[in-house]
Formats: sequence, structure tokens, C-alpha cells
Amino acid sequence: MVSVGERLSRARVRAFVGRDEELGRFGEALAGDPQAPFAFYVYGPGGIGKSTLLRRLADHARAAGRLLVELDGRFVSRDPADFEHAAGPFLDVPGTVLFVDSFEHCQWLESWLWHHFLPRAADDTLVVLGGRRAPQPQWAADPAWSRLLHVSELEPFSAEQARSLLVAAQIRPELRDRVLRFAGGNPLALSLAAAAGSEGCGREEIWAPTADVLRTLLAGLIGEVPTAAHRRALEVAAQAHSTSEELLAAVLPGEDVHPLFSWLRDLPFMESTLRGVYPHDAARETLAADLRWRAPNAFEAMRQRLADEYLRILREAPEERVWTVTDDLFYLFREGATLARLRSWSREDEVHDRPLHPDDIDVILCMATETEGAASADLVRYWAQRQPQAFSVYRLVSTGRIVAFTARLALSSPPDAQDLATDPVVAAAWRYTEATAPVSPGEHIGVSRFSIYPERYQVPSRVIDLSSSRAQAEAARARGRAYGFAVFRDAETWAERVKGTLADTGARPRVGEYTYGVFGVDWRQLPVESWLMHFISATEMPAAPAGPSPVSRTAFDRAVREALAHWRDADAFAACALMRTRLAADFGDPVGELRALLRRAVDDLGLDPRGVRAREALTAGHFSGAPTQEAAARRLGLPYGTYRRHLRQGLDLLCEALWQQELHDPR
Repeated sequence: MVSVGERLSRARVRAFVGRDEELGRFGEALAGDPQAPFAFYVYGPGGIGKSTLLRRLADHARAAGRLLVELDGRFVSRDPADFEHAAGPFLDVPGTVLFVDSFEHCQWLESWLWHHFLPRAADDTLVVLGGRRAPQPQWAADPAWSRLLHVSELEPFSAEQARSLLVAAQIRPELRDRVLRFAGGNPLALSLAAAAGSEGCGREEIWAPTADVLRTLLAGLIGEVPTAAHRRALEVAAQAHSTSEELLAAVLPGEDVHPLFSWLRDLPFMESTLRGVYPHDAARETLAADLRWRAPNAFEAMRQRLADEYLRILREAPEERVWTVTDDLFYLFREGATLARLRSWSREDEVHDRPLHPDDIDVILCMATETEGAASADLVRYWAQRQPQAFSVYRLVSTGRIVAFTARLALSSPPDAQDLATDPVVAAAWRYTEATAPVSPGEHIGVSRFSIYPERYQVPSRVIDLSSSRAQAEAARARGRAYGFAVFRDAETWAERVKGTLADTGARPRVGEYTYGVFGVDWRQLPVESWLMHFISATEMPAAPAGPSPVSRTAFDRAVREALAHWRDADAFAACALMRTRLAADFGDPVGELRALLRRAVDDLGLDPRGVRAREALTAGHFSGAPTQEAAARRLGLPYGTYRRHLRQGLDLLCEALWQQELHDPR
């Protein structure tokens, strides 16, 4: 019986056209020709057929009995050690063939691969890299590599090759010329047309000449989406970095997601990885643009659902998943104005971070002395002894050279007097907390104290990108973190960059010959999740209130009573003052969610035996439909004076419980 894998391989053989040179040279290498290349590098724009070619070469290698290691550059870690672990058989098992698709997403590995990884390959191994960018020219020009490396820039199909693909797809003869005029030799466009078949190509309007080839092809291919649930699944895949069945279940509650995920996986423009499915880049851009234009509210709502799920994972996931989730979240909002201002997005000189090792101390002290002077270096030495776990050391992926370090300190209340006496910057941060909203016993603050990258000192860079992601993830997962602070020497420039995301404390402490700006946020006023959503969205975050709540306690209690008084009048409830408190600031459905929160808060009063009567009085007086307070008292079988006493107690208990949520945990 023929296996599914064999059937897929045969189908790829039937549908594959062109690329004869690449197939031929790779075949020679598989056969052991001593003159054949060891490394194959294919590149070209999106949709040109790189992934299809790599799958075809993998079929050849599999048929030849070779062990395959297949990696996707989209999901390659920044740490070369992780890549080496994933590709381990390539170094240990003779004859292994390593495939790395979407190499442009991990292009920073290139120098490291040529210098450190590929020379250690086991005997008779081969490597195939596919990406959008050409390799660095020095490798093709290097005499040592020139005979071992075969570089191919993939081009569109010729007219003959394109026609062969449509014939193999059984597109009716009378439609082929129309499709060819429309799609040209673009392999992705032709493949989508072939997948749609003659029925998808039969309507004249689909193939009318237009520049928007992919949009029309996708519309013809997908046709009528089976159900609204399928449409929402497509909206997820168009925005998420990768979509798993688990992610679908989280953002589409109440849906049977198994058939939805199977449907997504079977779409011809979807790629599959260990982390889920994702659309081909060109297809993703087309889908996202179309969905945003056609249903902008649904598009934004789905993006918010995805963000909420990523934030939940960020707080609750195992440690090893945290950094991946942070990347997924930022990918979702990569076009936001604030992210564009604060993040570099550069992949040149890519770095990865590791914990501080004792052997790194001398290097980071030299860096601190070079950039901030001897007094700052003394503080680096002090904190490296006090909190070595707070330090991260950054190495270039290409060479392993240490280029930067950061330190994210944590200081508990009450602080150590020696720490405050030793470091003026930390002391300034703590003084700010005392002057605004003091840190309670059991709480602590986080301070991103050092960010030392001599070659790109305190300008947007990959080091600051990664350190900021770490700091935000730590704040989301920490318990009892009251404040977060960042420290920059060029205070005026960074005050403008972080405007709307961090408050300028006004402190300018001096260390040696330099002064530093201290910028912070009170996490008790603004939950990390809410801050992150403002940080990554296209709109600026509103200024944080000066006190622990934007309203006074008296005004807050009055707002709670007003909301209960207007419980049965939907319009009046929607306009009540409680809607404008921090308690309701992040609700997607403010009216519905605030009503639910009030009901839960009243019900929770009954968890304490002393609050049972109070809960009953509030429920009868506001939620039961009793037309008057007297009627509510009769319903409970209580004298009116006794009922009023329980009601007043209930209001006092309810206002106190909600006020604590307003101060510490609005969610």
C-alpha cells in the first residue's frame, strides 16, 4: 500500500516544472560526484518557487535514502547553539542533508554558518538554503568556497514552462492563454490558478487584466468561505505569525476548531511548521489587506483577540515559551507608530543574549569604562556581585564576540540602605516612588539600570529591542512589581522617544561626569497588559493619572451608587461615571463587562458570612426587578429599617472591594 508521503511526493513530481539546472546539480551531489557542490543557495522574490523547489529536492534526497533535517528560518532561535542542536545530525551523521527554508528570516546566521558551522559537517553531507536575499558576495568569491557553493537566482517560468504547469493542472485549453496573460510566469500565481482549477478560472471577470494578481487569484481559489467560522479562522491566519489549533481554540471560543484548522492547512497557499500553519508571505499580505479593507472592525477585533491571548500566554506560559510569545505579539503590531519609533527591526549584526558568566566580568567592565567612565564601571562591578542574575551578555551571532550587556535590577521594599547609598541612579528612582506612591512591604521595583553597547550606545538597536522585551515579559510575570524604570544618558532625546509610554520622573542623577534620565511607570495604576497594548498599537497611550486612581475615593463611591441606581436603564448606565474609571478602562464591551463585574462583586460578598445579608439586600434592591426599596424589603421578609441597614452595609463593602480593584487589579 502506498504511503501518504509517497503519494504527496508523486503529486509534486507531476506538478513540478522547470528548475532543471538546480535539479541536475543536486542530483550529481546526491550521487557523490566529487566535482558537485556541497552547499546550494537558491534565492529570489516571494512567490518565485523557492519552497516548492526545496520540497522537490527533499523528495530526491529522501528517495536516495538520505537522512533529512528540515528547518524553517521563521522559527529559528537567535542563539546559534539552538540552531546547532536542531541541526545536530548534520554534524554527526554522514550523508545527512540539511534544508533551511525562508533563510531571509535568519539571515544573521550567515557568517556564523560559513565560518563555524558548515566546516564541521559530517562526511558526505549536503546543505540547501533558500531565501529572498542573495548570499554575501565574499562567499561566492572566496576560493575556498567557490567550488563548494552553488548559487541560483530563481526567475519566473518561461511561457513554455508556465503552459506545462497549467496543462498538468488540467486547466481547460480555452482558458490557458487568458491565465497566462494575467499571471505571466509568476510561479505562485500560476500555482494558485492551477489549484483553483478550471471551475475557478471560468468567470471572465476573475481573469480580467489587473495589477492585483494575487488578490484575484486568492478570491477565485477560496471562493465562498464555507461559514462565518471559516472566515474568522482565515482572519486569524492572516495576522498571526503562525496559527496552531490551540491558538484557534483560544481566539474562537465556542467553535469546533479541528475542522477549521484542517481547512486552513489544506489551503494551497498555507505552509506548515512545527508551530502551526502560516500563509505564504505574498498571500498573507494580500489576505490581510483585503480583510482590513472589507471588514475593518472584524480585522481589528481579531487582532485584539490575538493580542489578548498572547498576553495571557506571556503571563502564564512556561519560561521557555515567553520570548517566542513576545515576538509573536510584536509581529502582530509591527506597523504601529510607537514600535516604529522605539524598535530598530534591524537584523544586521544580530545578537543573542545569555546570562552573565564570571569569565565575562572583565569584558563588561571595559565596556562600561569605555562608554560611561570609571565611576559607572564601579557600579557595574557592585551590581554584578549583588545581583548577577540581573545581567545579560549579548554576543554577535556571526562570530560569538561579546558586544553588549544589560542589567535589569529588582529592589524590594524596604530597600537596602547600602544599595541606595552606592548608586545615585537607583536612589533617584526610589525617591520618586516615595514622592508619588510609596512601594508597600512585599512589593518591589524593576530598574533597567545598564544598557551598554559601545558600538551603538543607547540608540535603538537589537540589544535594546531584546532587553525591552525581556523587561516587559518579566514585569508581566512578576508578582508584586510596583514600578518599572528605564535609565538613559541622553535624557532629552529619550524623553521624546518614550513619550506616552514612560513618564519622565524629572530626576537627573549624576554618576562620574555624566547625568542620566530616569523614566518609569507605576504597574499598580496601569497593568502591564494594558501598557503593552498601548505601547504596540498605532495610537499613543493616554497620560497616566498622577495619583493611584483618576478619581477620588468619594467620587468613586458615588459612581458605584450611581451605576446601581441606573441598573435597569441601559442608556443611563452606559453614561454613568463608573464607565470612566480605570476599572472599566480596558473592557472590549464596556457596558456588558462592567455589569458582569458588578454582579460578580456583589455575589462575592456572600463568600464572607458577615456579607451574606448585605449581598441579599443589594441583589433584592437593584438586580431583582423590585419596583421600590420597600418592595425589595418585603421580598426578603425584612422590616424596612433592617433592610436599609443591610443595604448600607452592602454598599460600603461593595465600594471597598471595587476600590481595591481600581487601585491594584482593575481586571
